[in-house]
Amino acid sequence: MSAAAAQPGPLAVVLSVVAACLLTMAPVPAWATHWQPPWLALVLAYWCLAQPDQVGISVGFTLGLLHDVLTGTPLGQHALALSVLAAIVLWVHQRIRVLPLPQQALLLVPALALHQALLALVTGSGGRPLAMTMLLPALSGALVWPWLFLTLRDLRRGSRF
Repeated sequence: MSAAAAQPGPLAVVLSVVAACLLTMAPVPAWATHWQPPWLALVLAYWCLAQPDQVGISVGFTLGLLHDVLTGTPLGQHALALSVLAAIVLWVHQRIRVLPLPQQALLLVPALALHQALLALVTGSGGRPLAMTMLLPALSGALVWPWLFLTLRDLRRGSRF
């Protein structure tokens, strides 16, 4: 396999981001709103693990601004949270990527929880009360991580874009 075939094109990253945006915008039942996984954060974490030289903090910041625009949240809220998440994942990517998927998911929980805590802090600064339910997406994100990892790995490996 040549080096060019091992590297996914930017279209693979863009397709996964578009899918994450669609999943973020998808309507969910009222009982499941607190459990909705942070799809963009998970996709960003995957690409930071798989392609740390090409996907990093600046991509996280850009995706955060995109998320803010798509969801109508204060501009910069998700940019801050996704930038911090990308920095954490990049910091430990060599240790995480060699672990089995369940252990990867467990190690992503604190990073996803910090992501959610940053979002809660920004939301809380606007006068809204903070709630522990803000941390539930970190748990659901860890539950979907193995499935998402395998899906994106297959996309990356099969990418000829």
